[in-house]
Amino acid sequence: MLAGQLALVVAALFAGAALYINVAEQPARLGLDDRALLCQWKPAYRRGFAMQAPLAVLGFALGLLAWWRTGHGAWLLGAVLLVANWPYTLLAIMPTNRRLMGTEPAGAGPESRALIERWAALHAGRTALGGAATVIFLWASIS
Repeated sequence: MLAGQLALVVAALFAGAALYINVAEQPARLGLDDRALLCQWKPAYRRGFAMQAPLAVLGFALGLLAWWRTGHGAWLLGAVLLVANWPYTLLAIMPTNRRLMGTEPAGAGPESRALIERWAALHAGRTALGGAATVIFLWASIS
């Protein structure tokens, strides 16, 4: 069941990257002044998006393939949870992202800091979805 094992690896990569952002990167960047905080967040967000977005789609496709080949519903559930990061990001997180990306570094201040703190709380939802998909894929692979 190569597709399922690859789905598990991809979901774990997604979840690990998301968790790293929440427990290491975000707390570290909050120690910066407002301008530097915004300047650090912008490229970090772009790079994180470029890595995590394809992982969510790839993990979904692999989970779907594993479900199609085995009929085990856990593969489908894990795939749906992983790809749910797309609509969650577009609907819940993107308005905050747009406001932050539209803020010039010279205009950084308490409002942009509060938005970055809000972004981190919203990003924790992505971490939870990725973690749940990983656990479900692991369960599917051993059951």
